[in-house]
Amino acid sequence: MGGVPIRLLVRANDWVYYAVLFCRHGANITQLCMPSFHFKGKSFLQNYHHSVKFHKLDPTKSKGTSKKPSLSDNLLIQGDNLKALKALLPTHAGKVKCIYIDPPYNTGNEGWKYNDNVASPMIQEWLGKEVNIDDLTRHDKWCCMMYPRLILLRELLTDDGVIFISIDDNEVHRLRMMMDEIFGDENFITEVIAQLNPRGRTLDRFFAKTHEYVLVYGKNATNESSINLLTKTGKAVDEYNKKDTVGPYRELGLRNRNPVFNRGNRPNLFYPLYVDPQTGGISLKKTEQFTIEALPRNSKGEDGCWTWGKDKVSKEGNLLIANTTRNGEWRVFRKDYLYGADGETAKTKAKALWTEKSINNQNGKQICNEIFDGCPFDFPKSIDLVRKCIGLGAGKDDLILDSFAGSGTTAHAVLALNQEDGGNRKFILVECEDYADEITGERIRRVIKGVPDAKDEALRKGLGGSFSYYELGEELEMDKILEGTDLPNYEELARYAFFTSTGENWSKSKMEKDAYYIGSSSSFEVYMLYEADKKKLKELALNLDFAMKVQNRFPNKQKLIFAPACFMEEYHLKEYGIRFAQLPFEIYRMAE
Repeated sequence: MGGVPIRLLVRANDWVYYAVLFCRHGANITQLCMPSFHFKGKSFLQNYHHSVKFHKLDPTKSKGTSKKPSLSDNLLIQGDNLKALKALLPTHAGKVKCIYIDPPYNTGNEGWKYNDNVASPMIQEWLGKEVNIDDLTRHDKWCCMMYPRLILLRELLTDDGVIFISIDDNEVHRLRMMMDEIFGDENFITEVIAQLNPRGRTLDRFFAKTHEYVLVYGKNATNESSINLLTKTGKAVDEYNKKDTVGPYRELGLRNRNPVFNRGNRPNLFYPLYVDPQTGGISLKKTEQFTIEALPRNSKGEDGCWTWGKDKVSKEGNLLIANTTRNGEWRVFRKDYLYGADGETAKTKAKALWTEKSINNQNGKQICNEIFDGCPFDFPKSIDLVRKCIGLGAGKDDLILDSFAGSGTTAHAVLALNQEDGGNRKFILVECEDYADEITGERIRRVIKGVPDAKDEALRKGLGGSFSYYELGEELEMDKILEGTDLPNYEELARYAFFTSTGENWSKSKMEKDAYYIGSSSSFEVYMLYEADKKKLKELALNLDFAMKVQNRFPNKQKLIFAPACFMEEYHLKEYGIRFAQLPFEIYRMAE
């Protein structure tokens, strides 16, 4: 069998026999047990993102609000979102803290088309054709569309980044399986149920659906900073109804109320505490002051256990207090203060059921109506739904991405949050449709400037901020460099060369074009001898004079130098710590 996993239908009681048999022949037991997700075209899509070419991002100053367009600004990019995500990698890989996307739900009535030019006869037949309810391959097409985009979205996330995806019953189970495969099932955080239509959709069969889902995954869900805790408000704050010299607090029982945990399986957490009947103070030792014994009994009077061990009690016993119940029994509680040592209000975990009225689709449509005097979309997401996701997934200075921008709700949410708390969050929006300027961009322009008829005062005055508008430009065709046609400008090629050779982000601010220096990576100081002029390009080559200049500047670091030619011997390159990469083909070799 040569290590190739084999799948057979076997009876349950035959499983161990076949598992042992396969392993003896080299099959991996984890491969045998691992569930897999298959759809038509998957074999062509798993690595398709590698073949997607880098494209230029061309600024269109007249469509943005920034005086000087910049890729470090808030961004709206018009163009195919797969190509746009690939184009963002050199400058934004590993920098996005929070992603929110609202992809097509694939209901069969949305009119979306499959447009990824994958080298497969089957997929070629799909190109440009509308995916409707009668299409027997519509689920396969949707998976083929989503798969490479999810891979690139993951690459753009920070190590503690998180992605929120709105979806409904049509594809939620397939999306969950794709996400488990791409992000890893260990990085699944939750599947939120969001009530977006309390009245229910009356046209649905059998049940009038009131909710959708928001799938939440982390790039590394073991990172504690992936999801933010929420500041307590309202009734949650009212629970802190006691007060001492430290501040307001609530009392939480010290005994473990879960009957699964008891004296039998947690003997180290079963021990007596002694109460001062005058003050309610607690001690681990019985004295003339602490005379009354208190034990962790459950509601049946059986021996349970405490939630704190003796060491914690000895260190933080000042937070413990005892009170009597109606029947005169003494119970031990810990003080949970409303405000922490830093003065911040107590936090709590978000719930996975969202029923707030403000997240309804109706709310999203109402706000859209105010902005456009007639909503151009049937079901625009509520700004409060997106704000909730951003609030959980990003901090005040983080970067938020939406690659299915639609009406621009995500940009609106980011600007509103910044106006509310003084944050400096930034957004990147990608929209492939023709309405990117007329609707998506126009909404951003209006909410920045102000909407006179808006009910919200802040929106009437304008949320402030700015954004740069970019359009997806031409492919960066490396082979054309030697032919001298369609030469990319220095900045575009520097961005491409630096990222594909180092795998690290490129910063324009560190580039010194006159010195042919394009930046510093963790391993190299990177140079690129290049001019976007055929005649000048032929005259450029890495020679000893240039190598000596570089060596004088960086005597103790390795240098990576891209150039059309090299007039140096190999021993000189080693002497000066230089790795030569010939344009254009070495870029691909180094990337591999």
